[in-house]
Amino acid sequence: MIRINLPKLDTVENIKLHISALITGAKEAIKPGTITIEYPRERRKLPDNFRGYILFQPENCISCFRCSFICPANAITMELAKNNRYYPSIDYAKCIFCHFCVDSCPGNALKPTKIHDVVYKDMEEMTVKAEEMVKEPKIVREDEFTVEYVFEDDIEMVKVKGRDYLVPEIRPFEKIREYSSCKDPKSCLACRICVNSCPSEAIEVKEEEGKRTLRIDKDKCTGCGICVKECPVQILELVRE
Repeated sequence: MIRINLPKLDTVENIKLHISALITGAKEAIKPGTITIEYPRERRKLPDNFRGYILFQPENCISCFRCSFICPANAITMELAKNNRYYPSIDYAKCIFCHFCVDSCPGNALKPTKIHDVVYKDMEEMTVKAEEMVKEPKIVREDEFTVEYVFEDDIEMVKVKGRDYLVPEIRPFEKIREYSSCKDPKSCLACRICVNSCPSEAIEVKEEEGKRTLRIDKDKCTGCGICVKECPVQILELVRE
C-alpha cells in the first residue's frame, strides 16, 4: 500500500487563492457574467421585422388570393366573409413563419408582429380566422426588463428596464395602382369565367347586335389579378396607371 502525502500549501499562497475566489464571487454578485435571459421575467429585444404572429387589416385586403397562392406550407385558406369578400385564415399547425404572404401582399393587409409565444388548447384552435387576426391575441406578460445582446469584442448582455412593444409600427410600402385590361378583344371567347371569378364585380359581358363585348370598370377593379390567372386564352393583363 502506497501512502500519498497531501501537499502543503504556503500560507501566503493559500490566502491569495481564497481572496481570488472571494473577488470572483463578488463580481458575479454585482455584475453576473451569464448571458441567459430569464424568460418570462425578461424578454429579448427583437428586430421590427421579426417573423412572428400575423395580424390582418381587412380594409387593405383586395381578395387577390396571392397570400394563399404563395404560401409554401399551404397554411392559408381564403374564406368567404359576410361582406362577400374573401379573406385569409391561417393554420398555425402548418405555418413555417416565412412571411412570404406578408411580403407579397399588394395592399399591406398582413402585418408582422414580434409575438411568438401563443398557446393553443388543441389543433382546431390553431386555425385562426380573419376576424380573429384583426386584433392582437391576449398576452399575459411577466417581463419587466428588455434584454439585448451586444456583439463587440465579446458577447455582452444589456438589460433595460421596460417592455418592448410587440406590435411595431412598420412603414408600409407605396401602393401601385393596377387594373385589368384586355389586350386582344378579338380573341375573347365571352366565356364569362373572368366575370364569375372577379371578387369586386368589375367585369361584365354585354351583348349588342348579336355580339358579346367584354367591359372592365377601372374604378371597381382592385388589380387582384384573378381574372388574369383564370382567362383560358390569356388575353387579360394587369396595367399600371
